[in-house]
Amino acid sequence: MSEPVAKRSSRTALGPDFRKLWTAAAFSNLADGLGRTAVPLAAIALTTDPLAISVISALAFVPWLIFGLPAGMIVDRFDRRIVMAVANTIRGGVALWLATLAVTGTLSLPALFIGTLVFGLGETMFDNATNAVIPAVVQRSQLDRANGWMQAAQVTIDSFIATPIAGLLFAVALALPLWAGAVGYLAPIVLALLLPVSAARALRDERGPSDARADRAVAHRVPAREAFDYLWHHRYLRAMVVFTSFTGSALSFAQATAMLFFLETMKVPVAAVGFVTAGIGLGALAGATIAPRLVARYGRGPVMLVATISAGLTLLLTGLAPNVWTTVAAYAVAAGSVSGWNVPWGALRQQIVPAHMFGRVLGVIRSFTWGLFPLATLLGGWVGRVDLRLPFVIGGAAIVVVTLTATPLLIGGTRRAGADLAITTDD
Repeated sequence: MSEPVAKRSSRTALGPDFRKLWTAAAFSNLADGLGRTAVPLAAIALTTDPLAISVISALAFVPWLIFGLPAGMIVDRFDRRIVMAVANTIRGGVALWLATLAVTGTLSLPALFIGTLVFGLGETMFDNATNAVIPAVVQRSQLDRANGWMQAAQVTIDSFIATPIAGLLFAVALALPLWAGAVGYLAPIVLALLLPVSAARALRDERGPSDARADRAVAHRVPAREAFDYLWHHRYLRAMVVFTSFTGSALSFAQATAMLFFLETMKVPVAAVGFVTAGIGLGALAGATIAPRLVARYGRGPVMLVATISAGLTLLLTGLAPNVWTTVAAYAVAAGSVSGWNVPWGALRQQIVPAHMFGRVLGVIRSFTWGLFPLATLLGGWVGRVDLRLPFVIGGAAIVVVTLTATPLLIGGTRRAGADLAITTDD
């Protein structure tokens, strides 16, 4: 006899293994947030050209284009705990290098560009491994809630802890947030290695250990091409990848010069920029928190549809807002909408994609989608040279138009693919 998944999962704790993963990701997000704020601020200290600033944002996505699939293959073939630790070791080393350059007065835009690329390289491995581990430490009926917790941690730490601290540290000395970021990566390295053996490779499900071993064996035999073939022949996922590629690119276009927009157009002091973005983070946190409940009540398709339309409209309003307070309010709703999308989108991929090729399929998806972001970001920076408000207006309007066109995909397509809600299991 089965019962509604939403009711059952609400009574079931996510468990100690998930808490370990969540804590490792939280510390990593802290270090990421410090660097993510410090690097653009350091670039602005060297130049105020919107196109040059947008290069920093664009380069952050380039590794997904060239290393997204190899990262997925690494995640499927090796111990995911080791992959997470190595990824953060790389990022910690880069932060240490940039901090040293800042102290010695030799920091330059090319160094920031190189550092951003290597940061992104580590991110492809860490994020891919983290996504692959989630279904290994929670039940399928808990995926939306687990992804909501991960999204909430990222938003909370980035917006309310890392970004304000980075802004204050930067106001004291350019190198301080970089030093802090380098130290911050130590904790997630240790925590990743403390994750249980079940997180190493096999997806935990209701099958026996022999089937889990079979999954690991298949992961070594299956070539990368099977991941391409799987995605190409899965009509729903293929269409969703195209849709997210466009909407994600429009989002990158809109946010290409966001930091410069606040500093130059909104006249926000450097030391206060972290507190302004904290207001935006409040919206993102709200979106991540309520998304699992909305999915349980309305289904993933309707939640993704409303979230994407809301993101587009509020990005447009961000560009049209008359002052910093209305700008932050509109941007906060946009950030909440993006979080509201990320939770069901991440959960349905974890539900649909087979365990033995999850890393590679996710690598292909992100290589295709995130690989387009650098071009969109550079284009947004170029448009920003005309007016820093224009990228928000154009990007937001484009998201609304495309989402309305894709309504049948998000509603009917998600339902037909069996991804509208978590799989119901029998007692």
